[in-house]
Amino acid sequence: MLKKINNYIYLAALSLLLCNPAAADKTVEDFQFWGQIAAQGNFGFINPQNPDLKKFRWWMEGQGRFGNDASQFSQSLVRPGLGYALTDKVVVWAGYAWAPTCEPLNRVGCFDEHRIWQQVTWADNFSFGRLSARSRFEERFFNHQTPIPGNDDVAYRFRQLVKLAVPMPAVDPNLSFIVQSELFIAMNTVDNPGFISRGYDQNRAFVGLGYKVNQYATVELGYMNQFINRPHSARPDQMMHNFVANLFLNF
Repeated sequence: MLKKINNYIYLAALSLLLCNPAAADKTVEDFQFWGQIAAQGNFGFINPQNPDLKKFRWWMEGQGRFGNDASQFSQSLVRPGLGYALTDKVVVWAGYAWAPTCEPLNRVGCFDEHRIWQQVTWADNFSFGRLSARSRFEERFFNHQTPIPGNDDVAYRFRQLVKLAVPMPAVDPNLSFIVQSELFIAMNTVDNPGFISRGYDQNRAFVGLGYKVNQYATVELGYMNQFINRPHSARPDQMMHNFVANLFLNF
C-alpha cells in the first residue's frame, strides 16, 4: 500500500510541474501558508416539510494567506454565496467576495478587491473515487488608497477547477488522496492593479490528503504550486509554494 501511495505522490508531483511551466530566469518564488474554512448547506431547516427548500443552498467561506516566507499577511477572502441545485450533482451559484491584498501579490502596499462571481459545480462518485469540477466567472473591482487613472476598469476572469479524491481504505476508511488543478483565464486587459493581461493568468495545482472527521467536517492538508503569469508587465512572473490547510463543513 505504501508503494501505491508513493506512486500517487510521484504522479501528482509530475502533474504539478506540467501544469505550471515557468522560465526560472524570470520568475520570483515565495513560500506561503494558506488557511481556509468553507461551509455550505441548504435551507431545508426553515421548513423540513417542504423538500423544495433543500434545493436552495448557502455558502460562506473565509481565507487567510501569508506570504514572504509566511512571515506577513498577504491576502484574505470573505466569500458568501447562494445556490440552487438543478440535480443532486449540479448546483448553480452566485455571490460576492472581498479580497484585501498586500505584498507580495501587490507590488507595494495593499488594496481592496471586490468581486461578483457566478459558478456551476458538479460532483459524482466513481469506482476510482470522487470527481468534481467547478466553473467560475468573476467580475473584479479594485480600490486603491491613491486614485490611479483607469482604476475603474473591471477585470473579467474565468476559472476552471478539476478535483479528484481517491479513497484509501487500506490505510483508513476516512482518508483520501487529493489531487486538483485550477486554471485562470483573464478575459480582458486592465491597467490596475499593476497590469492584468488578457489570456492565461495563473494555475494552482494541489496535492494532499483529506480526512473525513465526521458527517459534517472534512480536513485537507497539502502542497499547492501557484504560478502567476505576467507576460506584458514590468513585474516578473511569480511562483508560490503554498502549504494549504482547509476545513470544509457541509450541513
